[in-house]
Amino acid sequence: MDKARSYMKALKCRECGHEYPLEATHVCEFDFGPLEVVYDYDQIQGRLTRDLIESRPQSMWRYRELLPIAGEPTVGAQVGYTPLIRAERLARRLGVKELWIKNDAVNYPTLSFKDRVVSVALSRARELGFKTVACASTGNLANSVAANAAAAGMASYVFIPYDLEQGKVLNSLVYGARVIGIRGHYDEVNRLCAEIAGKYGWAFVNVNMRPYYAEGSKSMGFEIQEQLGWRVPAHTVVCMASGSLLTKIHKSYQEFSKLGLVPSTPWKIHGAQATGCNPISAAQKAGLDFFKPVKPNTIAKSLAIGTPADGFYALKVMKETGGASDDVTDDEIREGIRMLAECEGIFAETAGGVTVGVAKKLIASGKIPADEAVVLCITGNGLKTLDAVVGHAGEPREIRPSLREFEGVLAQDHPDLVAS
Repeated sequence: MDKARSYMKALKCRECGHEYPLEATHVCEFDFGPLEVVYDYDQIQGRLTRDLIESRPQSMWRYRELLPIAGEPTVGAQVGYTPLIRAERLARRLGVKELWIKNDAVNYPTLSFKDRVVSVALSRARELGFKTVACASTGNLANSVAANAAAAGMASYVFIPYDLEQGKVLNSLVYGARVIGIRGHYDEVNRLCAEIAGKYGWAFVNVNMRPYYAEGSKSMGFEIQEQLGWRVPAHTVVCMASGSLLTKIHKSYQEFSKLGLVPSTPWKIHGAQATGCNPISAAQKAGLDFFKPVKPNTIAKSLAIGTPADGFYALKVMKETGGASDDVTDDEIREGIRMLAECEGIFAETAGGVTVGVAKKLIASGKIPADEAVVLCITGNGLKTLDAVVGHAGEPREIRPSLREFEGVLAQDHPDLVAS
């Protein structure tokens, strides 16, 4: 493998522009704005080429010049490069010509896009000398921190709302993580974690390590562009919890355009939320630049963040790109899950049902034209949220081991076949 080199320059406040050293910090001391990693694009310009990227192993680290670690990745070396699937049957169902599914439901090792951000955060945490890692999570992040910390030999604590889906709770416990259930919603969990990070000096991936952690999401956007034949899709639909994934996919498109890796063509990024937790989509539909916090009440628990940290920036991206937003009810979420499964054989968690359901609305309304390319970002696997679809996906029909009884069932589905 070619020798690694860091192109990080500093952490920079997204509000005032003040720069900070590349340490474990995430908030500007002057205006409390969030910090973001900035890179030396002039140096990257002469280094990162399509040929170099294509010569590397198929993981998210093939774009490492644009990811915030100083050396080689030490956690999650196989993460990423998930399939981008041409979804022709779902395209016909939704009424659009060219539809693609970016399928992070099969990401390694915990079947969600969170493996991207965690592999970056933990690799950087190791570089900074941390031994214990932790997170506040609505489920997928907890699973990924637990699994990747176990593989890296690091101690981990994960803090979750107490009423998460049991599949996600078990998928953190099995790796030996210390799982702490908090009797409160995610925003309360997050506040507690900020206090713990300050007192104990642990590497909280979405608190003091957040500037590095969030950058990992860009890899999904890098892969989309490469897998589309080095082009940016006209439309990308992204589910929103904190809003960070949407902003980072936008940043990935900007970076590849800036570096000349893809043609500079217009793109629109659209946001998807559940109606039971829709602070960002409600603000966007109302034409506002700010959101009002809400109390979550939705089956899409992985998106149940009522005070989204990047909500303001997600609204800004949608406004700048001409994107739109919408939200879907619990029943529409289940319908979206079933549509994707029945048409493409992909079983997504509730967040995926949100993405498909909102895409359906945006296409029907003309906000996504039927003749332009669309990518739907599917962020997690349906095996994690079985509780949400139990009783809503039909029931098996039971018979005795009798050909006559089977043909009785078959006659209900295909009467012509049995009659012949």
